[in-house]
Amino acid sequence: MAQVSVVMVGIGGYGAEYVSALDRLPSGTVRLTGAVDPYPHRSRAAQEFSKRDVPMFSALEELFDAGCTADLVVIASPIHYHVPQSIVALGHNCDVLCDKPLGGAIQEATALIRARDASERSVRIGYQWSYSEGIQALKRDIQAGRFGVPLRMKTACFWPRTVSYYQRNDWAGRLRDRSTGRWVLDSPLNNALAHFLHNLFFLLGPTVGTSATPMEVTAEACRANGIESFDTVACRARTSEGVEMLFYGSHASRDSQGPKFELEFEEARVSYAAPVGNGVNEIIIDVNGRRVGIYPSPDVDDQFAKLKEAVRAVTRDEPVTCGPEAAVAQTLCANGVHESVPEILTVSTAIRRRGVDPDRYWIEGLETGLWRCYERYVLPSELGLSWAVSGRTVDLTNYDHFPATENSA
Repeated sequence: MAQVSVVMVGIGGYGAEYVSALDRLPSGTVRLTGAVDPYPHRSRAAQEFSKRDVPMFSALEELFDAGCTADLVVIASPIHYHVPQSIVALGHNCDVLCDKPLGGAIQEATALIRARDASERSVRIGYQWSYSEGIQALKRDIQAGRFGVPLRMKTACFWPRTVSYYQRNDWAGRLRDRSTGRWVLDSPLNNALAHFLHNLFFLLGPTVGTSATPMEVTAEACRANGIESFDTVACRARTSEGVEMLFYGSHASRDSQGPKFELEFEEARVSYAAPVGNGVNEIIIDVNGRRVGIYPSPDVDDQFAKLKEAVRAVTRDEPVTCGPEAAVAQTLCANGVHESVPEILTVSTAIRRRGVDPDRYWIEGLETGLWRCYERYVLPSELGLSWAVSGRTVDLTNYDHFPATENSA
């Protein structure tokens, strides 16, 4: 395979993991021709790049203006830069691998698809579960009708985050970026836990590279942290095929739990729960209380299978496992959640806790309450949880701009 030239955008945080993954590829597979980061000194990769004479720039446009070229641009920048930088890369005849989520607003997804089509290059979105053997095999069997008609699905994950997490940059926990004005909508739903919402829609996609489309969503959200957005959310979406999907997620839980999902079909139930400790759980197929099959855990595969696919695609025909058409369902649902809950509740001090670790807030009884909701397929207000306020149901049919009021003004 011919050597693939790569530009890396964002070399701090998760971007540094991409850099390490590039270095683990077989010798001669890729060549880094440049890197982009406004604060390269914060990354452990910067010094190594300097030793290797890899030029670094503060903006992607500067890199191309300086004459750098690439077959593939890998984007691991903040959410609100995903689509603008992807479009710049496509305009310079590069394939793109952009980390999740696709972006902040649905109109950005439309712009990205148009730019991709005009360029005739490929775009992949880095939802790593979608590239895993277990999820792909499960999706093929769902498409083949192995389990009958899908009825309803649910997923939950509680990953605590600290005050420092929200102070690590100038966009964490924000709705809109101060400097650019672009929508960020940073939240569990649109950042760390976006994988698990996307996964529900992806599994029901009618083709390999597409997802089911949410047609309406009702949400409930709150925050324990001093942020603009929410750190806890539950939502109920319905697809164009009438399948009910429920998502429960929080960064304000006392303990780390999940991810977990369950898919109900006419003829089977499919479930997965992340193991406690160092074990490995499998995706289980259950028929009438009897286990009839398994798929490997989505976490046993290399999370950078997405990168390997993107590199292979430069030199040979390679189907896009998860492109904008697959990732757009999560963006659409996330936009609907914010339309459903325009006023985000800050929880009462009576249930807001700051324990032994002064760097973290958590909500008393959160996990117990949300697991009860998960078991019953209900939203928190339907169980009368003290912090829950029901949001309005948002029609996502023909929804093409966030916020909808901004488009009509």
